[in-house]
Amino acid sequence: MCLAIPAKIIQITDKEALVDFGGVQQTVRLDLLPEAKLDDFVIVHAGFAISLLKPEEAEETLRLLKEVNVLP
Repeated sequence: MCLAIPAKIIQITDKEALVDFGGVQQTVRLDLLPEAKLDDFVIVHAGFAISLLKPEEAEETLRLLKEVNVLP
């Protein structure tokens, strides 16, 4: 089972993005989401951004994950 945590795009270079998972940063591929842009929230799987999220959905998910102590 996987837990999908929203990540915010903080930098884009070609087909790669630097994303932030609540303080943890990782480089991911944007091949599957060429429409993604700076400050978008995405779901990442196996190093690829696979889905865009509305900011409200991402913020609510992050709030709930913090509430149940999954995130600091």
